[in-house]
Amino acid sequence: MARWFIIAGALLLAVGVLLHYAPWLFNWFGRLPGDIRIESERSRVFIPITSMIILSVVLSLLLSFFRR
Repeated sequence: MARWFIIAGALLLAVGVLLHYAPWLFNWFGRLPGDIRIESERSRVFIPITSMIILSVVLSLLLSFFRR
């Protein structure tokens, strides 16, 4: 279990460094077809359906790869 926490922490650190130094790498995330964005004068609603499906598939593949 401790090994998983170390791996998760290292991945979060890597993503944080990438977002800090190279934010243009993730500009596509949240702007895919199927992501719902509703903007009005008073409010803004963002529902990233397609982005979350892609993230879920990638994480499922990574977890199944590391379990073997």
